[in-house]
Amino acid sequence: MHTITARRTAAPSHRTVRGLRRWLGLSLLCVAASASAADDLQARIAQAMQGTATPAMGVLVIRDGKVTEQAVSGVRRNDAKAAATNSDAWMIGSTGKPITVAMIARLVEQGVLKWDAPLSTMLPDLAAQMQPAYRDVTLVQLLSHRAGLPENLTDGAALDAFFTDTRALPVQREAYIKAALSEAPVHPPGTEFAYSNSGFLVAAVIAERAAGAPVETLIQREVFQPLGMTGAGFGTPPAGQLLGHRAGAPVTRAPTKADDGVPPIYTAAGNLHMRLQDLALFAIDQLAGSRGQGKLLTPASYALMQTAQPGSPSGLDWGVQPSIAGRQGPVLVHGGSDGNWLAWVVLFPGQNSGVIAIANAAEDMGADKASMGLLGGLFAELAPAAPPAAK
Repeated sequence: MHTITARRTAAPSHRTVRGLRRWLGLSLLCVAASASAADDLQARIAQAMQGTATPAMGVLVIRDGKVTEQAVSGVRRNDAKAAATNSDAWMIGSTGKPITVAMIARLVEQGVLKWDAPLSTMLPDLAAQMQPAYRDVTLVQLLSHRAGLPENLTDGAALDAFFTDTRALPVQREAYIKAALSEAPVHPPGTEFAYSNSGFLVAAVIAERAAGAPVETLIQREVFQPLGMTGAGFGTPPAGQLLGHRAGAPVTRAPTKADDGVPPIYTAAGNLHMRLQDLALFAIDQLAGSRGQGKLLTPASYALMQTAQPGSPSGLDWGVQPSIAGRQGPVLVHGGSDGNWLAWVVLFPGQNSGVIAIANAAEDMGADKASMGLLGGLFAELAPAAPPAAK
């Protein structure tokens, strides 16, 4: 869905459909595609993790708009024996961005925000000091990565400072976007796709100002509560559940720099945790919305989220494409990671089906190889083969 970026710097990273295709092409896809029961799914997960250092992985399958299989395999932390369970929460990284979009869509529907209002009117006190090119940027451009903003603050030290900042999160986000909007655009706004966490933080501040509440409260009120996502929250999962992993070991301390994870202010860009079934509630509502039967939003809002913007592979903020790994679309995709976790959501609206795969580790421990190997077999069950021209 988004341009690949290697996770070598302080910047929180994202995962891409291009990367998904690459790994599916390289994987042996040795997991049998015929199994469908939950116990067989657990075996398939365990087999996919073989040959990697992935501590645990959870997978949930949606067929005909309903959860039909859900399973986890592995341990909560790789230096202990406690098994991961279906009731555990996982960090979902940038896969939470469509949730942020849904929250903002609700505010638009309520008349609190406008999709096409320029930044100069939404952030009037910052208009004079922001780069002139950003003054006409809209929420649609911010949430589809077409605002021209860099991916994160280019000043690594300034970004790292937010890990130890003790001010209220909305105050910190205000400081972040002042810095972000002073940076030169990577390309003229509205002309090209360039993945940007900063764009989502700017949108978060706009929502906070307009609604008079922190973005955490807004997501809880506008998305989690209406959909019954009772196990969803912010930051790392609750104590005693899963831990993320990096460099072969569990991550037991809060990150202090961006090389270790994401700062708390990144809620809107990807700092959520939830159970598989919580994320499934959101995914199922998105599938229903594609059929005119969604609970959370109006048909126009679902269509905006799920339709690629001009000259872009991204809607708001779904990656949108005609096929994936040789399976027929349309396909909605998002992936995310902070370097300690890896999450994928892949939906086939035409088949009313989809799959969620999450691991408590990332590429350095082989979680990408494990998840891609498993997803390939599941895609074959969830969607028909794509026509030759679409593959």
